[in-house]
Amino acid sequence: MGSELIRVLVVDDEPMVCAHLRTILGAAERLEVVGEAHDGAEAVESVLRLNPHVVLMDLRMPGVDGLTAIEHIAALPKPPVVVALTTFDADSYVLRAMRAGASGFLVKSTPPEDLVGLVQVAADGHTVMSPAATQRLLVAAGERQRAEKRRDGLVEDLTDRETEVLKCLGEGLSNARIAQRLHLTEATVKGYVSRLLVKLDCANRTQAGLLAFEAGLCDDT
Repeated sequence: MGSELIRVLVVDDEPMVCAHLRTILGAAERLEVVGEAHDGAEAVESVLRLNPHVVLMDLRMPGVDGLTAIEHIAALPKPPVVVALTTFDADSYVLRAMRAGASGFLVKSTPPEDLVGLVQVAADGHTVMSPAATQRLLVAAGERQRAEKRRDGLVEDLTDRETEVLKCLGEGLSNARIAQRLHLTEATVKGYVSRLLVKLDCANRTQAGLLAFEAGLCDDT
């Protein structure tokens, strides 16, 4: 952004956190804190009213949370850069924030001098990620890949009939509907479902149905 002042909006439900961020960012060159908001709905309204370049968005807030606000902001015609800011570096929040449209993810424990630099980098269009969040994301990616490989192996070991029943579970069909579709008795379907739960290590038919969906068995429904 060259020498232009970077307009920053701070969003957090804790006024003390907002005050802390204002102090840090307001003292830095090139940065101007143009406002603050305390929930997701107010954040979206503030973006429309204040036209910031960067939004530091807390994720866990009462009412409209940060993830929902990020989705709304990302859908605007000319959205600002949104950096998720939270005390949690859990991989689920990293992934959900990025999918919602965030351009980065920083934990609130980020040192002040690093925070200033990362906000400047984000304003220039680059993705920013705290080291802790990056590590969690890499670990999550590895765990997800192993889980997908195990899932695919389990599905491949099913018989054709078991695969048909699993596909029906993925479509949310009852035992009666499955029996009707596959021309089986309900007792036979119940037996198939019970064996599937054991083979796939699923606690219930809902988990089995989700596995079927994730394995791509229901793509054509």
